[in-house]
Parts: sequence; structure tokens; C-alpha cells
Amino acid sequence: MLSKQTQQAVEKGEMLPLMEEFYTIQGEGFHTGTAAYFIRIGGCDVGCHWCDVKESWNAELHPPTVTDIIVANAKKYADTVVVTGGEPLTWDMTLLTQKLKDGNLKVHIETSGAYPVSGTWDWFCLSPKKNKLPVAGAYAIANELKVIIYNKHDFIFAEEQAGKVNPNAILFLQPEWSKKEEMTPLIVDYVMKNPKWRVSLQTHKYLNIP
Repeated sequence: MLSKQTQQAVEKGEMLPLMEEFYTIQGEGFHTGTAAYFIRIGGCDVGCHWCDVKESWNAELHPPTVTDIIVANAKKYADTVVVTGGEPLTWDMTLLTQKLKDGNLKVHIETSGAYPVSGTWDWFCLSPKKNKLPVAGAYAIANELKVIIYNKHDFIFAEEQAGKVNPNAILFLQPEWSKKEEMTPLIVDYVMKNPKWRVSLQTHKYLNIP
């Protein structure tokens, strides 16, 4: 059990349940191939069955870490920080993003958009999930819509989501890793017929980059 003081600090965003942080190459979406420092925040109840970081779901497994320490670590490595999870918008991101931006860092997020948007973002990657749809505010500010394709019905879902994002959002279809042999040809064919979409691949997995 967290102490009352720690619980209050987490609620204010002064501490966050940090799962891991690492400097690597962005593997997917619009910024594929660029260097970034990843901050993975624990806690998620969206519950995607194909999630490859299920160990992030239970926030209690990831001890609250002082936000200032997270920021200090990020500043050692990179110009760009990607906040991911878990589901980072489970928590108040205002203080974290403010301090990162005060350090002249570009701040990106990867989120399902299932919770109210907090924080100030230079790039907002929205990856919606069927079982907990995004809030309206997430659609409004998404720079990038990235829909994971696990089966053929997901193309229908992708079009529904594309109809909800702002007109400037860049649209990506990405095969779910365990289904990539089956889904990638379908995605390629779909994008050729519907060129408003782009293909996103998990290139870090092909290249064995963490």
C-alpha cells in the first residue's frame, strides 16, 4: 500500500509509476527510424489481448518515481522523449510534460486516448482500441492515427476511427505482430486502394532493437 503522501504525489503527477526508461530507435509510425528516449508508465485497464507489454498493466508493480528524476534521466540522452505505457493518460501528465519542455525536449505520446488528455504534446500518436474508445479530445489533437490490424474487421474499425480524427491526422495501419504474415499483404493491398492510409511496421522487432 502506498502512503497517503505518496498517493497524493501520484495524483498530482509529482510521482509516476515508472515501469522502464530507455534510449532507442522509434520503431513504428510517423517517426520510425529516429532516436528517442522512451518513458514507459505503468498502469492500463484497456486490456488488449495482443498487448506485448502486459507486465505494464498493474501499476502497483511499478514503484512511484519522482517526476524530476525521470526528467533528469531523459535530459542525459535525447532531444525527443516518447511517453508510452501501459496507458500514460491514466495519470496526470501536466507536470511531466511541463518539466520535459522546460528542458527543451520534444515530447511525444503513444496512447489509446481512452482517458482525458493531460499534458502538452509536440506529437500525439493515437492508437485507439475497440474495447475502450478514445475521448473526443484525443481525436481532436491527434497528429497520427495508428490502428493495429489483427483481423479483417479491423479495417472497418480503422475507417470508423479515421472519420473521427481531425483532418490533419496522418493515418497508419499496422499489422499486429503475431499476425504479420497474414495481415501485412492485406494492409499493403488496402493502402494501395485507399492511399489516404500509410503502412506502419514494427521495424524495431525486425531489427532486434529493444
